[in-house]
Amino acid sequence: MAAATADVLNRAGARVTVATVDPAGDHGLLVEAAFGVKLVADARVADLEGEAFDLIALPGGMPGSANLRDCNVLEKMVKKQADQGGLYAAICAAPAVTLAHWGLLKGLKATCYPSLMDKFNAEIIPVDSRVVVDRNAVTSQGPATAIEYALALVEQLYGKEKSEEVAGPLYVRPQPGADYVIDEYNSVEWKCSGTPQVLVPVANGSEEMEALNLIDILRRAGANVTVASVEDKLQIVTRRHKFNLIADIMVEEAATREFDLIVMPGGLPGAQKLSSTKVLIDLLKKQADSNKPYGAICASPAYVLEPHGLLKGKKATSFPPMAYLLTDQSACDSRVVVDGNLITSKAPGSATEFALAIVHKLFGREKAVSIAKELIFM
Repeated sequence: MAAATADVLNRAGARVTVATVDPAGDHGLLVEAAFGVKLVADARVADLEGEAFDLIALPGGMPGSANLRDCNVLEKMVKKQADQGGLYAAICAAPAVTLAHWGLLKGLKATCYPSLMDKFNAEIIPVDSRVVVDRNAVTSQGPATAIEYALALVEQLYGKEKSEEVAGPLYVRPQPGADYVIDEYNSVEWKCSGTPQVLVPVANGSEEMEALNLIDILRRAGANVTVASVEDKLQIVTRRHKFNLIADIMVEEAATREFDLIVMPGGLPGAQKLSSTKVLIDLLKKQADSNKPYGAICASPAYVLEPHGLLKGKKATSFPPMAYLLTDQSACDSRVVVDGNLITSKAPGSATEFALAIVHKLFGREKAVSIAKELIFM
């Protein structure tokens, strides 16, 4: 949720600071988010108390929202923001656990993660909507409403026209809350012996929303997800916010292991680096030759899979401005395409659908629907 918010606000032109409430310690600015995702923040909240911001936005999740609630400096900052008429926002657990606890939703319409709505006291007007804007407070429901939430923040800061301009290249879902759709050809069962082993290669310039959606959702489903850096160190810098994402291993170590699925995020600079990494391409070719699943989203179908013959005889989709690079463009209007052991998807706005489709193929429809509901996707 933090990544999607920062990504979308950056696309609008905002200067975004990601801050940790953790005090100075042995881990520096390292933040371990949900499901083992490791990121490096830009600053500590304690060092920003005197700074002025046009927006303070709180991500959700537990125990993260409780940690935000218990940070006295952050509480002072958000209360001052509210008192001065500045924009403040929260998503998922944070409206109920954090803002409501601070008394910052009194008399306002607000939403939050549905199972936490009963934490709103009688002074808050609960609304069962994906995003709620009331005066200078914006609230939203969960991980799968994060893009809608971020676009609402862009609209509050810059206006509706800018929000629509930013939404365009994301290719957001035309019907938020609807079921996910997989356009499938040559259907085969994706077989795993035991817990699915999934490799997510990343590079400097990888698209953070796509990478983090894959990691988060596949780990939620119970897959063992390994994030591998193709750079010369574990820390990679993502495309939009310049998030510092910490990979689990180097790609050379990944090449010594077996995976049930290899799946890549997009982001043009990241895709170009992935495409030029011989050890990864050899691994992908071995995967394809073994009839084991592999896939990519956004720029990576066009810039990684197509040039190395990994889409030969397959239907696929990709980021629309790059679709002309695909030999077979017949499925490029689709948001998620499965052809045998290949899965591809379109853009950041289809990243959740892409990950849910993978869960569907690895674990079945029931598991995918369960996670979709947990995310407030549908």
